[in-house]
Amino acid sequence: MILRPKSSPRHHASLAGAPSTAAIALIPGWLRRAVPDAQSLAGKDVEDVALTAGATFGALDAVVRRQERWAGAWRHRLALAAAAVTAKQAGRVEDENALRDAVLLARSGDILSGSTTLGPAGLLLLAWRRLAARPGDELLTEKNLAAVLEEFGYAPDDEVVSDLADDLRQLGAGAGTVGMLIGAFTVAERHGLGRAIGTWLADALLAQRLGWVHAVPLLGAEAGLGTSARPRRLAASSVATGSETDPERAKSLLAAQARAALRAIDLFTELERRAEKLLGVAPKLRAKAADAVVEKLLSDDAIVASEKIAGMSDRGLRRLFDRLVELGAVRELSGRPTFRIYGI
Repeated sequence: MILRPKSSPRHHASLAGAPSTAAIALIPGWLRRAVPDAQSLAGKDVEDVALTAGATFGALDAVVRRQERWAGAWRHRLALAAAAVTAKQAGRVEDENALRDAVLLARSGDILSGSTTLGPAGLLLLAWRRLAARPGDELLTEKNLAAVLEEFGYAPDDEVVSDLADDLRQLGAGAGTVGMLIGAFTVAERHGLGRAIGTWLADALLAQRLGWVHAVPLLGAEAGLGTSARPRRLAASSVATGSETDPERAKSLLAAQARAALRAIDLFTELERRAEKLLGVAPKLRAKAADAVVEKLLSDDAIVASEKIAGMSDRGLRRLFDRLVELGAVRELSGRPTFRIYGI
């Protein structure tokens, strides 16, 4: 699979209230049929699976480089899905709604500090939101890695974090794209970390390899990867090449990456329709600071009805949300009469 970063400039954001006219990235039927599930991998060559994965990532790369105004909502929605799968594989019972509540209904200070009052599930969501929101070139710094590991429930010392960062730098500089994907899991295993860390690292490395401004949470939501066996301590020499991994594992990871890319593109297309509906009704909104609310809805998974927005009272915000729901531009996501949460 050959994927190279493109040196194209950022797309300019659309004018307020003007729906995007960029063509929707379509996935041809033959490519959808070519992406294997876990049951259809037997008998396929690694090279064939790699070519299919490369084609899906070519389509995803085109989507990412559009830099649409709702890309933030898209990435955060993918982060929520990844957190839900991660929580389930960790034996937790929180679904997407519970995870969203854990973070959005928390005090802002608890979120900024990563407070344990969020609970393990809330911290998992913070880890995936960190991947979606932080600039790609900051994701694999020692400071950020230390915070991520803590959010995933580990208590690493400075030496472990430093060694992990060194391994990832070596991997990013020396491995091919397939080796980098495999190597992300090899690195996690070498340091006694679990599958979820491997998926997070793989997504971060891919974003850096392709030159994306922000990473896209992908593999964390791929339930087909299953849970890994007990983490193995691997030799440092295996990091750059993924040499400890057999072809069957390579096929499984590549197929999972291709499926994740398809899901991400499908979600993008769905959110594009919803975002353009919101942008279409935005000029009709007369509430003060309505533009700020629209931008917040486009940049995040959801916002709570009690969100503090400059120039907007609590009552005014509730009335604005009622109006947006009436116009079909946003949805109320909690299903509750109180502590309501809204998103596109």
